[in-house]
Amino acid sequence: MTVASMTGFARCEGQCDGVAWTWEVKSVNARGLDVRSRLPQGMESLEPAARQRVAAAVKRGNVSIALQIGWPAGRQAVRIDEEVLEQLLALVQKIDARLPQAQPSSAANLLSLRGVVEAIDPMPTGEARAALEAALLGGLDTALAALVAVRRAEGERLAGVLADQLRVLDQLSEQARAVASMQPAALYTRLQQQLAALLTDAPALPPERLAQEAALLAAKADPREELDRLRAHQQAAAALLQGKGPVGRQLDFLCQELNRETNTLCSKSADIDLTRIGLDLKATVEQVREQVQNIE
Repeated sequence: MTVASMTGFARCEGQCDGVAWTWEVKSVNARGLDVRSRLPQGMESLEPAARQRVAAAVKRGNVSIALQIGWPAGRQAVRIDEEVLEQLLALVQKIDARLPQAQPSSAANLLSLRGVVEAIDPMPTGEARAALEAALLGGLDTALAALVAVRRAEGERLAGVLADQLRVLDQLSEQARAVASMQPAALYTRLQQQLAALLTDAPALPPERLAQEAALLAAKADPREELDRLRAHQQAAAALLQGKGPVGRQLDFLCQELNRETNTLCSKSADIDLTRIGLDLKATVEQVREQVQNIE
């Protein structure tokens, strides 16, 4: 089985020329493929290639990729935002004029304010930059491969659960078929009882007319067509679990069809046992749908 889940997490670490980096990749359920990236400042150019790699690795899911870079000690520099500093100095002069008794501001206080001093990462250029980007994308490929392995492992577990639930559906369908075969006789008996109660003072209907009315009611309440479609949908779902590639959307559609057939089966039921089986079928279909929501 190659069924894959849509949930998973993977992490990959590495170094390139003293620069340490870490990729974290996680995915959760989604109707389609939604990729969200969080890259360090200066590495935004990696985003198109990163998105292409994600799209090649997975087909469905809300996928988040995050890159962290640790620069070697001593390489980082700082920059003072002169414009922000000038604005702060002007404000300090106004505050000092209005509050002459206040403690005077110091350079250390001003430089500690957010936005005045900014750390500048030592971005490499030329061949060094190309080598770093190649290493980072290679690390992303490794993280995505690990994510795919996690999703497939979870998918195997889900496929086993679904296979068991489909077998339960098949067993319940056979029980419903056996009960449904007795439904025409039950309808005939019920019709006789109802007519007897209504026509106590009137002549009874001829047996031929009674049989005709019972046949019409049985035709309207015959659930065999729904049971046949239910079996076909079960077989289609089982075949999808044995196939290759993303099958989540197809299984989701089959769950809708299974639910429709079980609803119709319950509405046609004229027997308490058939109704009970129909309700069990509905509960099992809902369990299948809950599992399918997590399949790619």
